[in-house]
This record gives sequence, C-alpha cells and structure tokens, in this order.
Amino acid sequence: MNEESFPEGFVWGVATSAYQIEGAVAEGGRGPSIWDTFSHTPGVVDNDDTGDVACDHYHRWREDLDLMVDLGIASYRFSVAWPRVMPDGRTVNQEGLDFYRRLVDGLLERGIRPLMTLYHWDLPQSLDVGEAGGWLSRDLPDRFVDYALVLGKELGDRVPAITTLNEPWCSAYLGYASGEHAPGRTEDALAYRAAHHLNLAHGRAVTALRDVLPPTADVSVALNLLQVQAASDRPEDVVAAQHADLIANRMFLDPMFGGGYSDELRTSTAGLTDWSFLRPGDEAEIGVGLDSLGLNFYNPSRVGAGPGAPFPGTHRAFFADIPGPRTVMGWPIVPSGLTDLLLRVHRDTGLPIRVTENGLGAQEAVEDGVVHDTDRIDYLHSHLTAVHEAMRQGADVRGYYVWSLLDNFEWAWGYDKRFGLVHVDFADQRRTPKASAHWYADVITRNGL
Repeated sequence: MNEESFPEGFVWGVATSAYQIEGAVAEGGRGPSIWDTFSHTPGVVDNDDTGDVACDHYHRWREDLDLMVDLGIASYRFSVAWPRVMPDGRTVNQEGLDFYRRLVDGLLERGIRPLMTLYHWDLPQSLDVGEAGGWLSRDLPDRFVDYALVLGKELGDRVPAITTLNEPWCSAYLGYASGEHAPGRTEDALAYRAAHHLNLAHGRAVTALRDVLPPTADVSVALNLLQVQAASDRPEDVVAAQHADLIANRMFLDPMFGGGYSDELRTSTAGLTDWSFLRPGDEAEIGVGLDSLGLNFYNPSRVGAGPGAPFPGTHRAFFADIPGPRTVMGWPIVPSGLTDLLLRVHRDTGLPIRVTENGLGAQEAVEDGVVHDTDRIDYLHSHLTAVHEAMRQGADVRGYYVWSLLDNFEWAWGYDKRFGLVHVDFADQRRTPKASAHWYADVITRNGL
C-alpha cells in the first residue's frame, strides 16, 4: 500500500438493517417484532416515530440495488427480519423467505456480494413473552439456531458471507439495562443474562451453519466494541475504565475467542449478577471458530468513576466528556480511536476484520436538488485514513462498509438523525444521492483516497 491507496481486492460496501429500511411491517405474512411494539410505545422514540414505513425498501429494493450499482458498491451488508421469515419465531413463512431470495438474486445479478446478518435486533414479539422471555430465556438460543438453519439451507448456496449477530452489546445492555432499546427493560442484572444467551445463540448457530453451508462460506459476528479510555490517570478512573472494558468488550471477546468468561469479569460484576445463568459446557459452545470479524465503530468512549452519564449495566463506571468536535448525536469525532481499536482486535483475535459500520449522523435537507454533506465527507475521509493507518501497522482489514446506504429509522432517534449516503424524502420516498455518495463512488473507483 502506498500513502493513498488500498490493497487490490479491498471490499467497498454499504450497510443497512431490515427494521430500519423495509417498512411493510404487516405485509407478506410478517409478524410483529419487539421493535414494532417498542416504537409504538409513546415517548420512547423521538417524535414517536416508528419503522412502519421507513424507506419502503420492501417495495423499492430494486431501485435501491440500482443505486448501489451507480455508486460502484462491491458488497451490501443487509439483515434479515426474523419475524418476516418466521412470524411466530418458529414457523417458516415462505412469502417472507422468498423476499430475501429475490433480494439476494438481485444483488448477484448486479455483481454485488451479499453479506447477510441474521439478527439486527428485530426479535419476533411472540418470543418475548413474560418476565423471562426474549433474550432472558434459555430456550431462545435454540430458536435462533432453527432460524439460522432455515436461512443457511435456503440461501447459503448464494450468500458467501453470513454474520450471526449485530452488536449484541446493544441488544443486552440497551435493551435490558438502560431501557433505551427494545424490549425496554431497566434492570442491570438482566443485561448479563441476555448477553450470555446472545453469546450462546451465536456459538450454537455457527456450529449448526457449518453443517449446511459450503466449505467456502465466511461466518462472522459484528461487534460494536468500545475503544475505552480512562478519564484520567487517577486510580479510580483507571479501574472504572477496566470495568467498562470487561463488560462492554471482554463479555463478548473472551468467550467467543478466549475460551471463556474471565475471572476478572466475574469478580468485577459480583453484586450485579450471580452468573447462575452460566451452565457447564456453555463456554465451549460459544467459543467456536470464526472466519472473520465485523467491527462497528463511530467514536471512542472515555470512562471514569464519575460524574457523568451512567454506563449501561453498571453503577461503577460513567461516560466522561471528550473535548473536540461532535456529531449531532453528541458523539465525539476521534478517528484515531478506530486505528487503536482495529489494532487491539487484530491482537486479540488474529482474524481478518471488516469495518461493518462507520458513518456520521446529521440533520440535513435537499437544496436545489443537492445535499452538501461536507461534514460526512470529512468524517469518512478521516476514518478511512485511520483504517489505512491500522493496516499499515499490521491489522488485517479486508473491507469497509459505510453506515448507511439510506437515511432510515435510526432506532430511538427516529428519523431526524440521517446517516445515509442517499437522502430519503420520507413524504414521497424520493431518493437523492448526497455529495458524500458521489465522493464515495470516487473513492471506490480509485481504490483509495
């Protein structure tokens, strides 16, 4: 690699997720998800927005795939809606499965490599029943295996790369500790049980998929690991940062890649959970081999012993302020954090890495047919430079996926925060490629900056 170019074969992609773009929540036999229920709860999403229509991708997928062709996109990371394929979480809905078959075939016809995520947070509502339902249920990992096998058998011959889970940290800690995400539970101890069952679902699904996928299949998981910094060199801040790293990162890295949950994690979480959910043999099931790792990154996290915003799932650590520029999400812009995190993941796992999400949220509008999102261009440029630097130092990074192709339903933030390379007018669903889309197309053409 020289100073500006990436290696031949480096994969340039874009990413989306089902609930954020598909809409058509009551069409084609789809059942409700926990996010349908959660987003229809007054006050939990900005402006009481829902994903009922979103980008109407269910009806407009051909147009959206053609947009990718125009940009020169090599790979598309999308997720499957579990309640569209199995509305009750158990029974296959052929009409829903056929939608994804058409989508995959459409990608292949256009020369775009599919990267399919099995779970991006839209759990069938029927599997989240009662106080011990959802990811608190010991039964759910097996239901996830059933679902994974359906997709592996039906699409595995045409989808070369499959990701089991997207950001299990968010599913566990934001869904069960802070309540910011579905299902909206707010008890710290529940997050650890949910995280363990997510890990177990991942491991069991990988093992099951190996029996039905071609030997060339690439199986991975996508983690939003935190690049954790201590707020200061005070001992209490250092301890808080170590604790945050344990519950945000090593809760997933250690069992998936290191052979089990560490004694440090169990000691650090004593008083928060009793670990009664962990059974003999679980860690061996979780720690099965993967082919690659997806890494989602937006900003580093500075952590201290307080004061600050509470760190989800614990009373021992708090988010501290990072001075400097921020996005409209309030997230600090520190590209070097991505370099540091890529190098850490390279050391910890030794696997090829894809940056499966990276992007900037903004509030913007079309003016005279154009969206002048120079702030997004600056963000993407600086973070691609950070990826290049990590590769120069030895990290095995194989691809980069911008979040997102389209402005979409951005979870608890609704529709005001726009991440897309393509602007979506949610009144008439008109798509308008932004300045950043044309910039990214040029990056792809030159294979570098």
